[in-house]
Formats: sequence, structure tokens, C-alpha cells
Amino acid sequence: MPYDLANYDQTGIATPISVLAESEAVELCDRVAAFRASGCEDTALALKTSPHLLFPWLYDLATRPSVLDAVEKILGPDLLIWSSEFFIKDPNDGGYVSWHQDSTYWGLEPNTIATAWIALAPSTPQSGCMRVAPGSHTLSQLPHQDTFEEKNLLSRGQEVAVDISGMEVLDVVLKPGEMSLHHVEIVHGSNPNRSPSPRVGFIVRFIPTSVRQVGGRTVATLVRGNDKYGHFDLTGAPDGELTEKAWETVIDAKARMNRILMETAEQESSHASHQDDVGGKAAS
Repeated sequence: MPYDLANYDQTGIATPISVLAESEAVELCDRVAAFRASGCEDTALALKTSPHLLFPWLYDLATRPSVLDAVEKILGPDLLIWSSEFFIKDPNDGGYVSWHQDSTYWGLEPNTIATAWIALAPSTPQSGCMRVAPGSHTLSQLPHQDTFEEKNLLSRGQEVAVDISGMEVLDVVLKPGEMSLHHVEIVHGSNPNRSPSPRVGFIVRFIPTSVRQVGGRTVATLVRGNDKYGHFDLTGAPDGELTEKAWETVIDAKARMNRILMETAEQESSHASHQDDVGGKAAS
């Protein structure tokens, strides 16, 4: 079965999708590399916390018609960017991503959510490209466990707590300027970068305006159509690079999201503790 937009509902993945010229992608990759080497003390934060709100050239990339046209075919005409970040693997650093579903921790509902993975450098099996289990999004939400492995690029080392060895696995190979789109519930991960060059991916998470954040109110960016629901505080395009106003927006958004995630984790812990108490009483 082709992994294209026409089969997205069945496979949960559409790839590859050409969204910009390879020369443009290489130029953008060079800009990212220059920023990383600039000595800015907030480099890591800027690249991991919705950089489309900090850099006009990344906002332009995230909202290119070629990107939005593909996303619209999946999610419809009214689109928000919920967040963005860079996934960068330097050569031979050992970083990997365990098999997981994004839907486990984001706290969005319903799960009509698509992630764009835009390659600014070659993404190959040797460089640690994303790997997915096509069709696994139809399994709905799977149980996960936290491993906190040192080289795991996920914050908690979260991974699916089920055996996926029998599932088909697809290496999502992308040239610079190509993009993949994947469903929020698809099982995916990646291996370390064993190539001599960095693997650089710009990730943009899109939601239709009908999706809401569970547990609180955060921010999003309306990039196409209309928002008749008002579930999020809307942000606009950055009016300059790394401006004070833009920083205030992303820091506020990060604080809100962290608060929601903390409260959700506390509720889950309390529920698990209550279940243990009930189980203990029943067994005594």
C-alpha cells in the first residue's frame, strides 16, 4: 500500500511529501547550525519551544502553502499550530527515541492531530530517521511505561508497554525539503545517528480548531481558515527574530503546559494509588 495522503486513514502516515526545494532546505539547515553555534545561552530552549513563534523564517516554513495544503487534506480547512520544535541528532551521539505514541501525554482531544516532520538534512536509516508501525494508530491508545533511559531523547524515556515485534515497520526516509505527516496515535521511534552528518528535522504539530486542551487553556496559532471554537489563546506571526514579546509568549505557553502536565500526572498518581488501596482492601 502506498504511504500517501490518499491512504493516510488506513496507514496513519503519508510520506514523502515535497514541500520546498532541496537548496532552500539546506539554506535553512545552515541557519539552524549557525544559531546553534552562536553562543546564545537559550539556544536549546529556543529550538525546542515552538520556534515558529521566535523566528519569522521558521513561521514561514511552517505555514508554507505546500505544507498547509497537505495538512488540510487530512484535518480540514481550519488549522492551528499547537506547537513546534527541532529534533536534531548529532553524529554518533547515541540519542534515540523509544517506540511510543504522542497521544499518551499531550492531553488533546479528540485525537484528530497530525505531526509534520520536515527534513532540513537527509533523514535515513543511517542517520536515525523516524520509524513507524503503519496502521498502529488503529489500535487506539496503548499502555506506556517510563524508562528514563539516559540516551532516550524523550523527556521520560516513555515507551509502549506492549510487544510490537510482529508489526510492520517503515523507515521514513526523507531528502532535505521533504516532509512526512503522521497520526498522533501511530507507534513510532528512531535509532541513533550513525552517519557523519547531523540529522535535522523541524516538527510542526497541527490540530483542527475543534480540538481542545484537556486540563487547562494553552496557546495555538491560527494558520488557515477560521476558529469558531475558541479553545486556545491565539498567537500571531513573530514580528522579528527572538523578540522580547515572542519570548514572553513561548515562556508563558511552556509554563501553562507544564502546569497542566503536572496536574495530570498528580491526578494519574492519585488514581493509581486509590486503585492499589482498593485492591489491597479487597485482597485482605
